[in-house]
Formats: sequence, structure tokens, C-alpha cells
Amino acid sequence: MSLKFHSVLVQSVKPLTEDSAEFTLALPEDLHDVFGYEAGQYLTIKQEIEGQEIRRSYSLCSAPYEKTWKIGIKRVNAGIFSNYALDHLRAGDRLEVMPPMGNFRITPDKSRKSHTVLFAAGSGITPVLSIAKTLLMEEPLSTVTLFYGNKGFSSIMFLEDLEALKNQYITRFRLVHVLSRESQGIPLQKGRIDAEKLDRLFKAFLAQEPINDVYVCGPEAMILSVKNFFEARGLERNQIHFELFHSGLADSKNLEEKIIEGVTCEVHLVLDEDAITFEMTREDENLLAAAQRAGADVPFACKGGVCCTCKAKILEGTAEMRVNYALEPEEINQGYVLTCQAIPTSSKITVSFDE
Repeated sequence: MSLKFHSVLVQSVKPLTEDSAEFTLALPEDLHDVFGYEAGQYLTIKQEIEGQEIRRSYSLCSAPYEKTWKIGIKRVNAGIFSNYALDHLRAGDRLEVMPPMGNFRITPDKSRKSHTVLFAAGSGITPVLSIAKTLLMEEPLSTVTLFYGNKGFSSIMFLEDLEALKNQYITRFRLVHVLSRESQGIPLQKGRIDAEKLDRLFKAFLAQEPINDVYVCGPEAMILSVKNFFEARGLERNQIHFELFHSGLADSKNLEEKIIEGVTCEVHLVLDEDAITFEMTREDENLLAAAQRAGADVPFACKGGVCCTCKAKILEGTAEMRVNYALEPEEINQGYVLTCQAIPTSSKITVSFDE
């Protein structure tokens, strides 16, 4: 996997709502393989804005079979990059973009017959749309149900795309809008997707059907509600997949940050087949911060334990993470950590970004 940024042309900008747009990127032919992706994955973008380097991750809303690279961006209050993109980015501009990555993804199997339930809120629709399109196109025996929460119809991103999907796959795709500030004339579809609403939606749409997998993307409160609800109804943890917008959107009492007593540590870091050695002190917040202080150009994006751009493997020594919203249990067992959250607990550690 390439961890390098590439200069990519913005091919087009398509307004979606008053405060969101779809950006299509034009990749040269020689980068198509490098930027190959699975439905649900994201791109990390780097841009200098007013003299400051800003990095953000945005999920691809296009599907791999479409052979295109599209992202959806919604304006965030005080969001440096989202406001810049919506106000200033135009066709013909260039962005520094890292190849796709992320664990919130699906690999289709045309012989599989499954029922996948999707939940999204606001701009959380971007990876979910990619997953829905891919399942419907590449798993002809499978069905998909999508519950999509928004304030009102005018704020629904990709509304035309979703309606087109519903019309194209009328017997295999079910779309349920849930609006918090508008009424559709159906009380069930008014409000937020919380524990109470989930119970009512389940009884109305899902109670008589098998569920193979659940994918949810949105704020933490909704993710926790969906996770707890379906675990209580017998789904295994590996059947429930989630991706946060970013950390700190809600009370994290169910995903508490660990307090870790770090140690002064000799760090051996491997990146792009090169290696540097430096000392990490108790004053360094995490492995990523220590590596940057030492001059290493390590990959990162959110710095909040939400994406896995800064993922690396511990080859020697030990470390613990304060929080982890991105790595799967199997990856942790294999020695992977999010370096933006990892604190060494051994006096020597070898960490590789090349694994």
C-alpha cells in the first residue's frame, strides 16, 4: 500500500444541497491501480490553506465498478477544509491525495444471498452509498435496507442517486428516510435514529427478515445505539461494522479513553524501506507526535483514532492505545496500532509503516 500523496486534478464539482457537494477526481491512467479501492473506503487529502497544512479524510461515494473516484463534502461549522472546498475548489484545481484505505468496507461475492442493513446520518451517507451500490450491482441475489437520517428533505445528500437506486432495484433495495425536523406524514419516520426509534423501525421493517450484516456511519450516539440494539438481538460483533464522522461528537462513556503511563523509550521506526531511531519521552503525547518531532514524514489524517491512516505494526516491544475507533480486533492481535493513540509500554520498540 502506497502511503504517498499524489497530485490529483479536480474534474468536476456538483452541488448536492445548500451546504454540500460532490467532487469528482480525475486520476491519470498510471494511478488507477494505485488508487484501487473497496466500497466504503476513504481518501486522505492534504492542502495548504492560509499557510497551514490541513489533512482530512473523505469517504468515496462512488463504487469500484464505476471506475471513478468521487467524494462528498458537507460544510462543517468552523471546518477549515470543508469551508475551503465548498467556497473555493473548482474544476481544474489540484489536491494532494493519498490512495484509498479504511476498514469500513465490503468485498462483494456474486454467489452470496444476503440481507445487509445500512444506517447513515447526514454526510455519513458517502461510504454507505458506495456500499449499497456495490452490493446491489455485484450481488444479484442480495437485498439491502437503508435507514437514512437527516434534518429535512432539503439536507439529504445524494437524494437523486438514492431514488435512482430504488427505482433500478425496486425489489431488492428498500430506502427509509428518517427526518428530525420535518414530517413525512408517518410518525415512525419522524425523529432521530436512537434506541427507541430503532425498536420501532425494527418491528416495522426487519422483524421477519434475517440480517447478515449491519453497516452504520454517523455520529457516535447513533453508532452506539445501533451497535447495542443489534448485539442485544443476537448479531455477533463481527457482523456490525461502523465508521465515525470523527471523535468527540457525543458522550464517549461507552468508549472511554484509556489513561496510560508511558515510558521513556528508544523508538526504531521503519517507513518506505528506510529507518530512523529516536528517543520518545514522557512529554511526547504519542508515537506519531514523537516521530514528527524527530523529523519523520509519517502518514496521518484525523489524529483522533477515527481513521487508520497512521496505522503501523509493532515488530518489537509493546504499546497501548488511548482510544481506537478504526482497527479491527484481528489487526490489534497482529500487532497493529494507531500511532496517533499509541503509547509505548516498553523501553524499546520497533514500529513499521511498511507492513
